Amino acid sequence: MKLIIITLIGLFAVMLVHGQDFRLSGQVTDAVGNPIAKARVGLQFAGKRAGLPILPVHTDTTGKFSFAGLAGGSYRLLVHGRGYADWQTTVALRGDMDGLAVVLEDDVRVLDEVLVVDNHVARRKREESLNLEVVGKDFVYRHLGGSLMKTLERLPGVQTIGIGSGQSKPLIRGLGFNRVVVVDRGIKHEGQQWGSDHGLELDQFAAGEVELIKGAASFVYGSDAIGGAIDVKPEALPAPHTRVVLADLVGRSNNRSYGTSVRAGGRGDKWFADSRFTYIRYGDYRVPTDTVFVYDYAVPLSAGHLRNTTGREMDAHLTTGYLGGRFNSILYVSNTFHKAGFFANAHGLEPRLVDTELHDRSARDILLPSQQVNHFKAISRNAIHLGEHHIEAELGFQRNFRQEHSPYVNHGYMPSVLPDTLGFPATLEREFDKRVYSLNVKDHVEWGRHQLTVGLNGEHQRNGIGGWTFLVPSFEQSTVGVFVYDRYRLTNRVLLHGALRFDHGDLNMHEYRDWFPSNVPGGGHEYLVRAANLRRRFSSFVWSAGLNYEPFDHLSLKANIGKSFRMPIAKELSANGVNYHYFSYERGNPTLSAEQSYQADVSAEWEADGWYIHVSPFYNYFPNYIYLNPTAAFDHFYGAGNQVFEYAESRVMRYGGEVQVSRKVGVLKAEVLGEYLFSQQLSGAKKGFSLPFAPPPSLVMGLSWSPRRTGSPFVGLDYRLVAAQDRIVPPEKKTPGYGVMALRVGGTAMLGGIPVQLNLQVQNLLDTKYMDHTSFYRLIELPEMGRNIVLSVRIPVISKQND
Repeated sequence: MKLIIITLIGLFAVMLVHGQDFRLSGQVTDAVGNPIAKARVGLQFAGKRAGLPILPVHTDTTGKFSFAGLAGGSYRLLVHGRGYADWQTTVALRGDMDGLAVVLEDDVRVLDEVLVVDNHVARRKREESLNLEVVGKDFVYRHLGGSLMKTLERLPGVQTIGIGSGQSKPLIRGLGFNRVVVVDRGIKHEGQQWGSDHGLELDQFAAGEVELIKGAASFVYGSDAIGGAIDVKPEALPAPHTRVVLADLVGRSNNRSYGTSVRAGGRGDKWFADSRFTYIRYGDYRVPTDTVFVYDYAVPLSAGHLRNTTGREMDAHLTTGYLGGRFNSILYVSNTFHKAGFFANAHGLEPRLVDTELHDRSARDILLPSQQVNHFKAISRNAIHLGEHHIEAELGFQRNFRQEHSPYVNHGYMPSVLPDTLGFPATLEREFDKRVYSLNVKDHVEWGRHQLTVGLNGEHQRNGIGGWTFLVPSFEQSTVGVFVYDRYRLTNRVLLHGALRFDHGDLNMHEYRDWFPSNVPGGGHEYLVRAANLRRRFSSFVWSAGLNYEPFDHLSLKANIGKSFRMPIAKELSANGVNYHYFSYERGNPTLSAEQSYQADVSAEWEADGWYIHVSPFYNYFPNYIYLNPTAAFDHFYGAGNQVFEYAESRVMRYGGEVQVSRKVGVLKAEVLGEYLFSQQLSGAKKGFSLPFAPPPSLVMGLSWSPRRTGSPFVGLDYRLVAAQDRIVPPEKKTPGYGVMALRVGGTAMLGGIPVQLNLQVQNLLDTKYMDHTSFYRLIELPEMGRNIVLSVRIPVISKQND
């Protein structure tokens, strides 16, 4: 009511000053001329009174709208129709203006695809109460790393656990593994993310826009989003009546990598088909040292190359679907395959028994130890408009098939020679076979000032195991969650958020017995039970409340507080075996409770006159954080003398934040990106210690030059300064600080009438020797990759209208 009175007074005052009374009317239609009813049409003053709102109207059944009693001047007209891309323009009102035609394009972004309007990223960030980063395909192209997660590492608050040169897994504010959800084409990506040596099976060439939510996001994504979420959108679909063929070429100097990714697709009016095929081959990568130390054992390197870190990647993607005015349906089918070696001197029970001469003959042969993983997906995404409702449904199937190969090494009561009656090869150390069935349903509806979303998520997993060693049992897992999320527009500058969610999970783990007999007390032999039958059920309510406030046009403030939860995984409950990558013996804890987390986030963003400043602190508390605790025990039978680690719980407190400051002056841009995290265990055996993989404070200082026209050249120089990490938890080691530089140069050149994009990066420009605290190989004092020159070329072979 106050807003209505203020608006009426403002309009009356303007009319008195200008003595004018004009009308503005028009009609809103779709691309083929059908009227769009109930579209919201907003009007704001432009010029000196910019931002002052006039109460919006809605179109009638014929798509028509009208404003009356307007003063002369400039106005900004904004039109929003459910299922269509937002539309806006500026009109100069000098008299009555009738018959304004507004044509809205289909917004397939309801399926996370599409043709993007220029301001949608800013609007998305402005309306999200959580801390959100959005990067497009150009960002991925300019910062191309060995994997998608490595590419995103430049963003503050995002780190990776690097696994060689071709794989990595994400950390958000120091949390990773099963505490960060990765969404691919609307479906939660399910691999073997519990393992520090297991990278994400994603093709970064097939990624479009990427959204990163930093902070508790369980109310949307359910269990595992306790630390945040990474939502990988597909590439934009072909425009109507076009066909597209383009090729990406990439080469890297450090590991002598080469590869290509080719896209081919086309679209008629409503039907389309698209495809992409990727092949990457890389050799052993080089570090700036001739010797590394594996637990105090000196390992000489041949010309600085880490033997057996070579690999290859092959990916295929097929997409087809129908895009109508009220109904959209898209089918995605993809398969990613990755085979790579492990550093030969850092795997198994006896890393000194490595045939270095064999490994050093070639930098491209994948020998033992190695891993290979194949990830298949089929996803159907559908959306329909029914009156006030916009309903989305997603069905998905995934199969993640992973094998780890290593020479057979007996320990405990294992026989000296592997029997040939077991049905698997003697090199098959471990095998994991996961099949996942997923269902997501969401209903979006606008009701007055409310934007309501009601949803359901369901998932069923079947996990099988194989190989001559044991770590995690086979299991089935079923989860279901329901939620309601409301955005309430209190005023034109205040947006309130509220969400409530309930989740239930059922985890059924199966007994595992050794395939070999062991001596037992009292004499005799027995096939020992390493994991017993175990069934656990978990339920939890989570909630979230947030506020977005824009006190004036250039300043945006956010606050959010919420509760999240995470189900323990099978490894945390029932592990009982050797981890050959960390030379440890790991035991689960079947009594663990569901992990709980409470988090508060605030942020302030200001942008004006070439300046951009963003500050986002947070506080996080876990009543029962689950972690792998090193004990004083050593297992000399099944663990081959390795230290025993057991899963435990403790109270944990974390706080920190990120800061981004940039300044643009003409064609120059300077920026500073900083991040800080403090974590401490408040109880348990490691009270007072930090958490594993806690990233140290870091600062990125960047300077870039780029004219504003599309396709113009660019030059960028980054200097990343990382502090020492002295706050560790055993068996971690303190990591010295370092500084490393990176150079980027690129642009578009016309070759034979074809606009070819060229991009050159020099990573680790000065060939600095340093160690990354969150690296998979940090425990063995392994430096990061040396200087690496990356050349990427994008060639649009065909991109034109269909005949």
